[in-house]
Amino acid sequence: MNKGTEKKLRMAFMGFRHGHIFSVYKAKRADVEIAGACEEHAETRAALKKSAQAEITHENYEKMLDELDFDILAVGDYYARRGAILIEALKRGKHVISDKPICVRLAELDEIENLARQKRLAVGCQLDQRSGGTTLAMRDLIRAGALGEIHAIACNGQHPLNYRARPGWYFEEGKHGGTINDIAIHAFNSIPWMTGLRFVRVNAARNWNARLKEAPHFKDAAQFMLTMDNGCGVLGDVSYFAPDSFGYSLPQYWRFTIWGSAGLIEANHKDGILYRNGEKEPRPILPPPGPAGFYFDSFLREIRGQSAAGDLMTAEVIESSRNTLLTQKAADENLHDVAL
Repeated sequence: MNKGTEKKLRMAFMGFRHGHIFSVYKAKRADVEIAGACEEHAETRAALKKSAQAEITHENYEKMLDELDFDILAVGDYYARRGAILIEALKRGKHVISDKPICVRLAELDEIENLARQKRLAVGCQLDQRSGGTTLAMRDLIRAGALGEIHAIACNGQHPLNYRARPGWYFEEGKHGGTINDIAIHAFNSIPWMTGLRFVRVNAARNWNARLKEAPHFKDAAQFMLTMDNGCGVLGDVSYFAPDSFGYSLPQYWRFTIWGSAGLIEANHKDGILYRNGEKEPRPILPPPGPAGFYFDSFLREIRGQSAAGDLMTAEVIESSRNTLLTQKAADENLHDVAL
């Protein structure tokens, strides 16, 4: 069957309490149609009606599952709710895609993985760092051997906190699930993809309340130290320390420094530079345009059995989520030398 005659996939939505989900809701695709949408939170539902950002067809998730015929469930509810939502959809034979994180508990991730495998269903995640131009350029250089063997990586993914602008649930106890699980999953997914290496150990991790005194339980600071399978060390900081007034414009936003036996790369989300051993002048990294919506394209190709090399697949979503959750657990429980 050629692409022009493929059956449209029907997609339903559960939860709009984080704005990232609109990247999927508003995606214009000839091969996907929106079958319905549910929002159980009355205040969010009223705001959606007023703004006309989404057309809500159901106010109860179980009722939508019972009444609606669809192939895919997309989830944008608050973090701690997502695991249970995904599990119920998978039990009913639906492919699922979620904003990150897909869940906040390891037991939920185990069940998601088992159901997806048993029922041959795809699990997607809105991990968009791999489609960034500098990330693509770093991957091409590393895979071509420009840095030789990778020995050390530093990644800084510090975000602005935007306390008053973020949804209120973010700062309610039990709904967020941890700053490492919220942010670091991007790096835990993109670093193996760039380098071809795998994470094998959490040496140490820490999270604490540093800045947001209004919510002392919210640990807005987070750092970690990990080891990859060739011995490469990874140091990361994903704290909410970026000055709010600069938003996401700082050059330190998702900044990677990658050292190898033959050179070093320094890059952020905008541009980068390569320093090769034996050369006297640094080389600017010219990032190609990244494919918008790459994670969604990968997900749909996996459902149709048309996956391409480099696609973000269910197995990678699960592995990245597990590594992130185990690192979050190490930070929460002050654990060291945790095997991944």
